[in-house]
Amino acid sequence: MNVLAIGAHFDDVELGCGGALAKHVAKGDDVTVYVATQSGFANHRNLEVRSSNVAQAEGEAAMKALGIQHLICGKFRTLEIEFTDTLNIEILRIIEDRKIELVYTHWIGDIHHDHQAVGRASLHSSRHVPRLLMYRSNWYHSPMEFNGNYYVDITDSWPKKRDAIMAHASEMNRTGHKWISFFENEAENAGQRIGCRYAEVFQVLKWIE
Repeated sequence: MNVLAIGAHFDDVELGCGGALAKHVAKGDDVTVYVATQSGFANHRNLEVRSSNVAQAEGEAAMKALGIQHLICGKFRTLEIEFTDTLNIEILRIIEDRKIELVYTHWIGDIHHDHQAVGRASLHSSRHVPRLLMYRSNWYHSPMEFNGNYYVDITDSWPKKRDAIMAHASEMNRTGHKWISFFENEAENAGQRIGCRYAEVFQVLKWIE
């Protein structure tokens, strides 16, 4: 199967679907990750938090941890990405060139501006892809409800997901390692619902056999 995971920033797919991606790799599926932005950003006082070079280096290390060989990096600027044809066309070209059969992307109810734009563009550009799953990659509340209804047992691939998250040292330092505890708890809770140790949960937009 040809799989595409789409994220606005380096770290999004690792947090949202890293376990499922590692599982695809283990099964022999061809997995591509597309990251739309250069992923460097500054805080509200215009102090650099993460440079684009650091973000890419950490992202490449995270892909290595997951076993993913195909990483495509976009050139959009963090916090400035919009739902436009430029983004739509970039995603559509990847889908067509790599004959994608399954897409993982941002949940469109996410409150992060970039996540919403990339999620909407993914839905638009994946019109002819038979399977589309949406993931969450942060811990903030939204006025919309995430209707998680598709579970993937990631018990065996959780260590690789954890290593991929840990590869983002700049973000781990910023969050005080809260990412690991939060997303491990999320995986444990999802696993409890389906009778395994760790799981990821997605919202199905479509699934055609």
